[in-house]
Amino acid sequence: MKTALVFGASGQLGVPLLDRLRDDGWRVYAVSREARSEQPGLVWLQGDLARVDGVPPQVQAVFSCGPLDHFAAWYARMPLSAPRVVAFGSTSIEVKRGSADADERELAERLREAERVLFEAASARGAAATVLRPTLIYGAGRDRNLNRIAQVARRFGRVVLPRDAIGLRQPVHAHDLADAAFDCIEAEASYGRPYALPGGETLAYREMVARVLAVLEPAPRLHEVPSPVFNIVLAAAHAAGFALDFNEAAVARMRSDLVFDPADAQRDFGYSPRGFKPTAAMFP
Repeated sequence: MKTALVFGASGQLGVPLLDRLRDDGWRVYAVSREARSEQPGLVWLQGDLARVDGVPPQVQAVFSCGPLDHFAAWYARMPLSAPRVVAFGSTSIEVKRGSADADERELAERLREAERVLFEAASARGAAATVLRPTLIYGAGRDRNLNRIAQVARRFGRVVLPRDAIGLRQPVHAHDLADAAFDCIEAEASYGRPYALPGGETLAYREMVARVLAVLEPAPRLHEVPSPVFNIVLAAAHAAGFALDFNEAAVARMRSDLVFDPADAQRDFGYSPRGFKPTAAMFP
């Protein structure tokens, strides 16, 4: 029986990945911070990348669905034997590299260093690593982007955007990402490579938000205002303790196209993400 070790197994990417692996007959060792009951073909290990007991010394594949930098550091120091390593990173490695915000630039550099460490450690062990870089994730109600917009909309009955929030986006469903992680396991063309994983549709930021609002009940209103007015609204929100991590760089990105080409992933492991069709169930 094939065996896998999955970090971030209880998260928005880990849950559907567990389903794919178990449906295919894998025995899965899944890591979670909380104690969970074992199920047929599924062994839960309590812990995290700082400390987890019971990790088998050898598996066919190890997956990381959490922070790439923490996983890369763990993998580099642990004597785990696994011929296949698949880890999720982020397109922030490119998007935030030239950000006006120092913390965002530091994040991009941290992701770049984590990829380097992971690929080098895998190569030294004769393993094949692949890094998957999603765009804006949605679908499980646990993301910090569209789900947060839905929460604000429900609380206040409205969302305010600057009129020039027309930068292009490619939201990607969490299940499509889990499928990609599973599908690339045996794809030799993906060994030793990173891949951008955008969603199956490209649309303007304001259209993306409008589609989210349209599925909520009752449907909140979308207000598009001049940028100076939006800045006043955002400053008031910050003063009230809301959206504190929504900074000037994030506002600027609303006007920028964040578009990635899925051609390599399509060619190498048949990546085929769905279009953006949100439902109310995606935003609990």
